[in-house]
Amino acid sequence: MTRSAVAEPLPQPTRPARLLDLDRLLERAPDADAARFERASLLREQGLFEAAKADYLELLRRKPDDFAALNDFGTLVLKAGYREAARSLFGAAVRHHPDNPNGHVNLANLLLLLGDHGAAQSHFEAALRLDPGHVHAHRGFGNLLAERGDDANARRHRDLGFDGHAVTPLPYRGALPPIRVLLLVSACGGNIPTGALIDDHVFQTIVLVAEYAEPDAPLPPHDVVFNGIGDADLCREGLQAARAIVARSPRPVINHPRIVLRSGRAANAERLRGLQDVVVPRMATLRRETLAGSQGAAAIAARGFAFPLLLRSPGFHTGRHFVRVETAGALAAAAAALPGEELWVIERLDARDDAGMFRKYRVMIIDRQLYPLHLALSRDWKVHYFTADMADRADHRALDAAFLQNIASIGDKGVAALQRVCDVLELDYGGVDFALNAAGEILLFEANATMLVQPPVLDPKWSYRRPAVAAALAAATAMLRQRAA
Repeated sequence: MTRSAVAEPLPQPTRPARLLDLDRLLERAPDADAARFERASLLREQGLFEAAKADYLELLRRKPDDFAALNDFGTLVLKAGYREAARSLFGAAVRHHPDNPNGHVNLANLLLLLGDHGAAQSHFEAALRLDPGHVHAHRGFGNLLAERGDDANARRHRDLGFDGHAVTPLPYRGALPPIRVLLLVSACGGNIPTGALIDDHVFQTIVLVAEYAEPDAPLPPHDVVFNGIGDADLCREGLQAARAIVARSPRPVINHPRIVLRSGRAANAERLRGLQDVVVPRMATLRRETLAGSQGAAAIAARGFAFPLLLRSPGFHTGRHFVRVETAGALAAAAAALPGEELWVIERLDARDDAGMFRKYRVMIIDRQLYPLHLALSRDWKVHYFTADMADRADHRALDAAFLQNIASIGDKGVAALQRVCDVLELDYGGVDFALNAAGEILLFEANATMLVQPPVLDPKWSYRRPAVAAALAAATAMLRQRAA
């Protein structure tokens, strides 16, 4: 998110002392809004959610239309997982300050995340009318156009957003000398979400957009390279550019792009097929116009697929452009509604349990070790933790807790199968989404580097999840430290 302009950051070792100074100042002058805003900013940067929230609420009680408070409070609650609260705050910032392009960009990026593409486009366009050179507006608009399959215009906006702006140092908030991480990302998306993964109290992150890196320019000083480009299907150009970058670095590399390039969905289906106790769905790549035409069902049958089956556009995640087709008669309309020139046809694996609920487990791979992350249960075949039947079902959360507390709850056969998948993938960081069949075999849904480790929102019902998430994040920190040493 685009941040509001505030005072120059203080030297890191003075920050705790500065908080004490601000506390004393506010005791004497509770109405000193500038001091309260600075205090809220420092608390937010240190991850002290409740204390920062109290300061922002007090600022907005006194001045409900303050852009900086609305914007930064929105950033705080969004990072904590409260998307609708962030939408309300960013929306208020735009209503009160319609001529500030940063407000439009923040709201647009969140609307894009929420899937409200029409509203997102209107705010990206508003930002660019106000500031035609706004790089973050061009970047976000490029992502939106890519979602719609408009690759040519997406590339044009990405060029405007990234050309000459390939390197971005992120804030470092620690008191000790940092470990410097060169984080490689792709302009096309498909990147590993590292917001919670790379602790900015330990690591100084320098982001380099691989496709726009100047080939002759010296690399920023760094102790370790983290290739954050995770989607081999969407980001081949970025991964090839990343290979050239890591060839110029003498430092260790996490998730070498050469290894990630082998982890596309279709490639994984062939690499992992035949592993003991791993059931991999059959896949085929067909042109969308074939599937949407009169001979689509015949083309499906010729390749041995039966209905119901799944259709997916390559390069998308979190269930976007991914549909279940029940009958041959529904194939043409389903294919026509998906973006892209080619589509994946995927065999459906039955992931229902004895109660008829669809299950999806996720295990993270960190430094070649397995860490359980969640078990989601849903009435819908397309299972995602944030939309599954978990919040209102204590019995489902109990099953999730049992898995998180002991990965062996899936059975020795399942754990051994996951380790075989890990060994074949060779990823330093990644994840596996799967279910179990009655025989204890894993039904493989997805295995790649783009998996998200998201700390749970601040609600007591999710407290049981915190140790497992903390263990995964601690493992990532330990891996970064060890590689950089």
